[in-house]
Amino acid sequence: MSDLQKSNSNLQAVGCVEIDDLSIRFASPQGREVVAVETTDLRLEPGSFTALIGPSGCGKSTILNAIAGFVSPSSGSICVDGKAVTGPDPEVGVVFQQYALFPWFTAIGNVKFALKRFRLGREELQRQAHEALKEVGLGDRASAYPGQLSGGMKQRVALARTFASKPKVLLMDEPFGALDAQTRISMHELLLRIWDAHRTTVLFVTHDVDEALLLSDRVFVMSEGPGRIIDSFEVQSDRPRVVDQVDEHFVANRNRITKLLRQSHADSI
Repeated sequence: MSDLQKSNSNLQAVGCVEIDDLSIRFASPQGREVVAVETTDLRLEPGSFTALIGPSGCGKSTILNAIAGFVSPSSGSICVDGKAVTGPDPEVGVVFQQYALFPWFTAIGNVKFALKRFRLGREELQRQAHEALKEVGLGDRASAYPGQLSGGMKQRVALARTFASKPKVLLMDEPFGALDAQTRISMHELLLRIWDAHRTTVLFVTHDVDEALLLSDRVFVMSEGPGRIIDSFEVQSDRPRVVDQVDEHFVANRNRITKLLRQSHADSI
């Protein structure tokens, strides 16, 4: 086994997410109980890339926020590597659609902020932050502020910041939803390249069927709200995948998901 394979094997030993009998309920402003997520089970294997797809308002982001420790379960449990999630964990990274960059920091300053928990020396902090930016193709924009960057570049900085912090689980909440089509394709390619190098466990939330099938190895499909998982399956299409060069597995899976979502919507009317 090569050193790279050994490294990837070690990385894959962590990042297992287990959700058992999870339900999440909120109180409405009128005091009524609102069910956001019905009883749900879900498992993310270490080093896997999983998509969670469903219509708007079905509870996808709520599940992601619960894994991140931002939302508490009403019942059931969430564990990362056997440890119950009780709040935010620096080893669980989150990338949102709206970048969440500090506008008063440069690109490299934003990455450095995520590395502070490692208590690195000044030179090592600078080196690791710059390497993270180089990995996303922004080594020459380290001194730029977020306001000087395009939407795609801002999301690249967000990716650099998150991967630099070495998360064992990466949660992505429709991170490319605000980007134009061509930039989105470029970001898909970049994300997969970085994921293949790091093999972090990824949960990618989307409502775009093609995006789910292009990126992930496994897809979980949710119903209309209150959400629950109604199907899951492995994506068998070979990598790399290109949206205009799809195989019969891709087409069959696209049709399967579309049919499930249409039926779920019809049942909710």
